[in-house]
Amino acid sequence: MYTHALTETYAGSAQIVGLCDNNQGRLRLAAEYARGTGPDIPTYPAESFDRMIADTTPDCVIVTTKDCWHDHYICRAMELGCDTITEKPMATDHHKCQRIIDTQRNTGKKCTVTFNYRYAPPSTQVKDLLMSGVIGDVLSLEFNWLLDTSHGADYFRRWHRNKANSGSLLVHKATHHFDLVNWWLSDVPESVFAIGHRKFYTPKTAQRFGLANRSERCLDCPESGNCRFYLDLRAHQHMRRLYLDNEEYDGYFRDRCVFSDLIDIEDSMNAVVSYRGGPKMAYSFNAFSPWEGFLVCFNGTRGRLEHKEVETSYTSGDGTTPHQVIHEHSYIRVFPHFKQAYSVDLWTAEGGHGGGDPLLLDDILSPDPKPDKYLRLADQRSGAYSILTGIAAGQSITISDLVQNIGLPDYPPMPSPDAPISPNDHTAGDPS
Repeated sequence: MYTHALTETYAGSAQIVGLCDNNQGRLRLAAEYARGTGPDIPTYPAESFDRMIADTTPDCVIVTTKDCWHDHYICRAMELGCDTITEKPMATDHHKCQRIIDTQRNTGKKCTVTFNYRYAPPSTQVKDLLMSGVIGDVLSLEFNWLLDTSHGADYFRRWHRNKANSGSLLVHKATHHFDLVNWWLSDVPESVFAIGHRKFYTPKTAQRFGLANRSERCLDCPESGNCRFYLDLRAHQHMRRLYLDNEEYDGYFRDRCVFSDLIDIEDSMNAVVSYRGGPKMAYSFNAFSPWEGFLVCFNGTRGRLEHKEVETSYTSGDGTTPHQVIHEHSYIRVFPHFKQAYSVDLWTAEGGHGGGDPLLLDDILSPDPKPDKYLRLADQRSGAYSILTGIAAGQSITISDLVQNIGLPDYPPMPSPDAPISPNDHTAGDPS
């Protein structure tokens, strides 16, 4: 996503000056992709990160490593005088989170955390409706997120399957969900209670499917012809070049068995979250659903707002476009107290994450970004609160017990409970 944007869309105002990775094969492939018609881009092994910064003197470092290494490169980049842009989640535990908060405060450098879902037009539309006061003061919400057996299963093949790498799906994936709620409410979490388990992606499920002779990876599995979860890396040119052809450099297998007993993340989770401003959320996450998407319902002093989003599924890395909204199955509905319920036409845009990716990239890479009344561009404060909900869920304690001195994120003001109800004119708008 970043390489294409920097070498094409924003080539007139930004450029890649160096690439760093722990897999030399993928590093060469990335340099080849980024080169285009321009000059060669210098590459550096992971242990030479400091030398890359000294040689290339970048303004900003974009961190896209495994989650467990985010804090190392974010903090080291800021210590060396660079601003940072990081993929979510910002970190995988509260100690690493505290390190980022402290380093940013001490260096004064900028730390941007990319939350694509804020920019998805329907998500922004929900924020617009809540800001209008159409359902008054939000008192509670229910949020159900579903990954299907294509997308959901993929987290159990990859490095995400182990908490040491990803922090669990409540951190890696749900950081999107918890950030959306924080931003939708213009509020931050205070305490969390949660339970979870892994009951589907297990050896017992493999037995129920009749997969008695499975191996630890798909490539050499004798059950390949019988398994609905079989992934052939050789069938996708992009995945073959990116992963299979470069296994020799780090031993990373992209196609591990989704039913392995080496997995230690949960596939089904439930949480209750209390927010500083008063709302309470009931949250659920399922990674083996027949369909992909989410349903969120806000209960306010003047009514209820429901948003259902059905998305296309994909296998990450196979070259397909992720997270496209299927609009004919998605909706936003408003249920005012004592009045007729009504639906609104969904805002739309083209691009990944439901049209959010191009808008996010413009916010972080454009030399002249547009003013944004929704304040969608996030920093380390939002990054911290989004992961601390999931981290606290594993311990069921209060957020303030984990990390201190975060500060409150910049959120748009929400309407006063006494504000008049806005007219029902939320049927169209500018998703940008």
